[in-house]
Amino acid sequence: MSHKRMPKRKAAIAVGGVAALGAAALLLPNANASQDKTSQAAGTARTLKAADASDLAAQLQKLLGGAFAGSYYDGVGRQLVVNVVNGDDNVIAQAEKAGATVRQVDNSTADLRAAAGTLKKEATVPGTAWAVDPRTNKVVVTADSSVTGARWNQVESTVKSLGPGMATLKKSAGTFRTFVSGGDAIFSQVQGGNVRCSLGFNVTASDGSPAFLTAGHCGVAAKQWSDSATGQPLATVDQATFPGNDFSLVKYDDPNTQAPSEVNTGDGQTVQITQAADATVGETVLRMGSTTGLHDGQVTGLDATVNFQSETDPNGVDTVNGLIQTNVCAEPGDSGGSLFTQDGGAVGLTSGGSGDCTSGGETFFQPVTAALQATGATLGAGGAAGAGAGDQAGAGAGDQAGTADPSAGDQAGAGDQSGAADPSAGDQSGTGEQAGAGDQSGAGDQSAGAGDPSAAAGDQSGAAQHQGTGRRHHRGNGS
Repeated sequence: MSHKRMPKRKAAIAVGGVAALGAAALLLPNANASQDKTSQAAGTARTLKAADASDLAAQLQKLLGGAFAGSYYDGVGRQLVVNVVNGDDNVIAQAEKAGATVRQVDNSTADLRAAAGTLKKEATVPGTAWAVDPRTNKVVVTADSSVTGARWNQVESTVKSLGPGMATLKKSAGTFRTFVSGGDAIFSQVQGGNVRCSLGFNVTASDGSPAFLTAGHCGVAAKQWSDSATGQPLATVDQATFPGNDFSLVKYDDPNTQAPSEVNTGDGQTVQITQAADATVGETVLRMGSTTGLHDGQVTGLDATVNFQSETDPNGVDTVNGLIQTNVCAEPGDSGGSLFTQDGGAVGLTSGGSGDCTSGGETFFQPVTAALQATGATLGAGGAAGAGAGDQAGAGAGDQAGTADPSAGDQAGAGDQSGAADPSAGDQSGTGEQAGAGDQSGAGDQSAGAGDPSAAAGDQSGAAQHQGTGRRHHRGNGS
């Protein structure tokens, strides 16, 4: 993106940061091979890769109908666990024959969805999040450190009204915020300073032009984007959605820009992105961002709802629905960066969360499948179409496909596999103190650099730190 006179140039936005050893190890050539050589587990349950487990969950959701109450991936046994409630014995037998471990639970998907709906109506206050945990068959609600006094009482009483067998409440030490300030670094100049985010995945827009996906709160904050803090704009926002959802489609200004479908993970390694993939609770995922580089962790919940404090309205809340919840860390500047699988599945775009990559953190991601479906874009030069992506969407496909509709919050947490929120979610919230993180909190905060010079400085310091990597670009990346 940075060599404007080249007749054919590759996207100039590369992921920066030093790869974490654990995440780097996952990308070694033999990693996939070792996964493929596991033996058949005891009983009829099949050993599966996470992607295959997601496909099986989608099939079993249709088979079980109203008896389906969520599912998750057991990463240790490499098996799909499916929850059923009041299921027909013959249908359950078919699910077991298909290769899943089936267990009886008390709460149906409808019950859990209704509980999430009650939370939306009665406990939507800044600093709260909730999702269904298929492992406990409950809705897990997290309140961050900003939820005190009357607001805490409001949330606590709502959770209690749902009953102990339906929901649990966790308190976190920090605050939920968006991670504006990571993929490749992208920048935009706004009044008072720079906005810094990360490129998510290169795509082809519905009109055939090269483009990329990033966070919606980045696209709402600024219209034009560059690959350096002081460079000329090289891409322009075409669509941006935040709150409700959190994705942007940004088109490269030069129609000859080459935007290969790959993630540059550093140290000369890339991961080819071949398809859009829906997350499965329990699977291992990798995140790339320009601030912190490569990190890995597990998906802890699907269809999560997060209520960010609005930066444009002191009394407002920016609610985002249908998010993927993980225990992967992130920091300011990582917003919009790519969440992917080691076998090339594009999973999510970094939205927000809490914590940092020193003490740990909880991060939420916009599902790529929903972003593709809403924008009509396809991956890279035409790989997995957005519309098709919804079809691949594991058990939660229907729910996630609805994420383009802000009302999807009612599903949040209910989604079939919606696993929940690792209650520690908010625990990582802890970093109001992250370099200008405050200004990263919402769409408006990105222009926060104007009102808070230190905030802008935080962004710029991160930018300066990774400016070089941003120019290692030329390898368009999924991130």
